Amino acid sequence: MTTGAQGATLRKSVGLTGVVTFGAGTAIGVSIFSILQPTAQVAGSGLLAAIGVAALPMLVFAVAYAYLGSALPISGASYEWPKRFIHPGVGFIIAWLRIVSNVGALTILSQVMISYLGMVVPVPLKLGMAVTITAVFALNYVGVSIAARVQAQLMALLLIILAVFVATGLPHFNGALVDNPLDTPPLAVLAVVPLMISLFLGIESAVEIGEEVRDAQRNVPLGIALAIGLTALVYGLVAVTALGLVGPEALAGSSAPLLDAAKVSLGDLAVPLIVGAACFSIVKSMNAAALTFSRSLFAMGRNGALPHAIGAIHPRFGTPHRAILFGYVCAMSGLLMPPSLIFLLLAVNVPTMLKYMACSYSATVVARHHPELHARSALRLSRRTVVMVGYAGVVCALLVGVFGVEADPRPYLLVGGWLVVGLVYWFAKGRRDSAEQAKRALGE
Repeated sequence: MTTGAQGATLRKSVGLTGVVTFGAGTAIGVSIFSILQPTAQVAGSGLLAAIGVAALPMLVFAVAYAYLGSALPISGASYEWPKRFIHPGVGFIIAWLRIVSNVGALTILSQVMISYLGMVVPVPLKLGMAVTITAVFALNYVGVSIAARVQAQLMALLLIILAVFVATGLPHFNGALVDNPLDTPPLAVLAVVPLMISLFLGIESAVEIGEEVRDAQRNVPLGIALAIGLTALVYGLVAVTALGLVGPEALAGSSAPLLDAAKVSLGDLAVPLIVGAACFSIVKSMNAAALTFSRSLFAMGRNGALPHAIGAIHPRFGTPHRAILFGYVCAMSGLLMPPSLIFLLLAVNVPTMLKYMACSYSATVVARHHPELHARSALRLSRRTVVMVGYAGVVCALLVGVFGVEADPRPYLLVGGWLVVGLVYWFAKGRRDSAEQAKRALGE
């Protein structure tokens, strides 16, 4: 079903390139400009090992998402799949907690972007963040096809700049600055995995616009696979280059680690290059984040978990315009959150791990109980293999979520508090709906 509250339909305007750029474009973004500093503080050169460890669960999640995205492409997938295959309450809670993670993500993105811009021209932090968030949501309001074209163009510019950073930096690589990553205590490596996993979050973004993807059964799983390969290659090269240029201690003490690393090989050219790369990547990631956030809210409105008006589709643009506006209001509230990157990253990652857990389990339900959907998937995996992958995803998400407590427990309190609010809303809504049904039954 592709119709919204007003009977309009979502347009299928995203092809394979859009799937790859939304996925890799979300992942290859602000994290590489912000994650090196806090992870180097905790794990030193062990951050390289942490990248490898963080990639493993993301591969498991990606298989589960590619399987479901091919079998049942639908907008707001991370809400719709748990709702249909586990319980409506589970789908609601996952989408409800994602409000926190999406607000946190947009806050990080806008904050880091203005910080980088401030190295070139003075920009008031909060005002600059507000303007950036407003521009991105306005772009998504007009149309997903326009957003997809912008995403592809920004992705190309970012890859060119990062390629220049690596190509000019590797000749200056100093192996003496890089300690053996395997000498880092295992607990220190595990402690930063919930932060490092931010490097890969978003590779599955295209499933959230499943109804707007052309030939989704083919393009969603293929696009996710290509996004993973591209993301892993880019991050590996950039992280190794940065460590070899300045070492882990300098990265840990820097507010702009990639910029300081680039200055070693590029001198004064580093500022426009890295600031430009940061701005391109951040706008690109914000674009994808705003898109997936609004589609989750749209799905909840369309199905009645939130007010039905949020599930409306714009008659001209074919976009979920009210969900976009609601997401914009939520995103602006992020200006009130603490500025700590570790706090914000965990506020993003904890709900995301719960989302991955629910969707991974949904894959096992489809494989075990819905043979007609299993047969539609372009991933020709046996039902037993899908079940094993799904349960592995549940375990990985749980472990990654638990490891982050040592880094900062405050985001867990925030997520827990928001969960309580969501449960109160859900049960109150259930009682209200039951009362209305009883009244209608008496009237009949």
